[in-house]
Amino acid sequence: MMRVKLSEVKDRLSKYLRMAESEEVLITRHGKPAGVLVGFATEDDWFDYKLENDPRFLARVSRARKSLREGKGVRIENLADEMLSVGRSEN
Repeated sequence: MMRVKLSEVKDRLSKYLRMAESEEVLITRHGKPAGVLVGFATEDDWFDYKLENDPRFLARVSRARKSLREGKGVRIENLADEMLSVGRSEN
């Protein structure tokens, strides 16, 4: 992670935003961490970031994992087998 002073980022924001597409930029104020600049090379990267940080999505994943631990649901590794067995039982 690259470290940059706030005054430097303010003067050259476009430059650091481009750099942040490939590496997070830690912004410091008076030598202490003050924030992180995260860039997105594509719109898909932006979508992924939003999803990975959405509290509703994270809560849903947590509930799904809990359900699997309790023996409910189907693991993705077993999904194909499950779909085949459902198809057979419908015929």
